[in-house]
Amino acid sequence: MENKGQTFGIAIITAIFVFVIGMICLNFLMPEITNARTNLNCSSADTISDGTKLLCLTIDLGVPYWILIVLSITIGGITAKLSL
Repeated sequence: MENKGQTFGIAIITAIFVFVIGMICLNFLMPEITNARTNLNCSSADTISDGTKLLCLTIDLGVPYWILIVLSITIGGITAKLSL
């Protein structure tokens, strides 16, 4: 078996490991996002200021950004091994 094939297999295994760890960390992130939304009273948009609304939207974008970061690291690791 050639060396490039071995490193590609290790890259796949590492990418799966990084993806699983990233999704596990998401479980620790979700309660903190819920606590922040509760403390900022994000459920009632009429009673909060514009800055607080922006902060609530920024907090809500934490989960999609986290998923995008984990996916881009995973896919980037695989494609880096393909191009080398």
